[in-house]
Amino acid sequence: MTSRTQRTAVTEMPPIKRRYLPSLGAFATFEVAAKHLSFTLAAKELNVTQGAVSQQIRLLERALDKALFLRKHNALELTPEGATLFASVTAGLDTISAGVAAVTGDEGPQTITIAATDGMANYWLKPLINSFRADHPGIGFTVFASDENDTLRNYSEVDVSILCGNERCEAGEELHFLFPEVAQPVCSPGFMQRIGPSPSAEALGQVPLLHLHERHWSADAIGWHPLGWPEWFSAQGVDWSRDFALTSNKVGLLTEAAIAGEGVMLGWHHMVRSLVRQGRLVFAHPAPISMGRGNFLNCRLKSMDRPAVAAFVQHLLRQVKAQGEV
Repeated sequence: MTSRTQRTAVTEMPPIKRRYLPSLGAFATFEVAAKHLSFTLAAKELNVTQGAVSQQIRLLERALDKALFLRKHNALELTPEGATLFASVTAGLDTISAGVAAVTGDEGPQTITIAATDGMANYWLKPLINSFRADHPGIGFTVFASDENDTLRNYSEVDVSILCGNERCEAGEELHFLFPEVAQPVCSPGFMQRIGPSPSAEALGQVPLLHLHERHWSADAIGWHPLGWPEWFSAQGVDWSRDFALTSNKVGLLTEAAIAGEGVMLGWHHMVRSLVRQGRLVFAHPAPISMGRGNFLNCRLKSMDRPAVAAFVQHLLRQVKAQGEV
């Protein structure tokens, strides 16, 4: 039985005026815009127009009678009020999601969404997805692969992302070092027969070379100092200057050309290891090159609460360790 004192305390509590809150949709739009600090990127994620996002934010600011963003030339910043609201809205939406899962008994979607660069997705990530799905056929994958778009990892549906030499980790994320960046000359077995076994660095400079263009390294999702044939020959103490047989900013195009026997490329160990194991490529020279950079696995913490995501991350880390990449 409730006591009189308890009843009075409940009665005297100030009411929470939830009926006067803006719509949940407005808060959801604000959260995405605040996460990206861009109405354009928020519109892409929400699959609406940029104008619709701007209007939602204006209506929310009007309802709260507070500016949430500082609008600068080609840039947005959160105001102090906006930063406070962002933290609260994010926590609130996470709580709602957890409550829905508890009520419905749904452990979350059985699709894992991953962001990575083109080469990593094709030659490193996809084989790991295949081996995982062999034991978990009911789990699906969505892979966002791009060398140009470094904002993919911030999309709300992305569970894990492969970061190319980027150690950034923000609140709500978990970061794992995977392996260093190491490259070594590779070619097809047939091409190796043509040039002969164990060619010297000088001799390798006379054969058709497949080169990763500097544009690859300046792409938004990478942004590293180039690591290519000029750096490899310099590391071998060889003064080399020739035209390349084929140059591209895409790792996949060069890899397929090497497999087809069109020349020698610098192959990144984590991308060519499975191809070497299959006999489709061989190492054309024993000297690797490294610039001390690494690759990282970034996991969204709330995604790790889903058994499917947690299981895949553990599978990935086990395979990396078994392959000797850490």
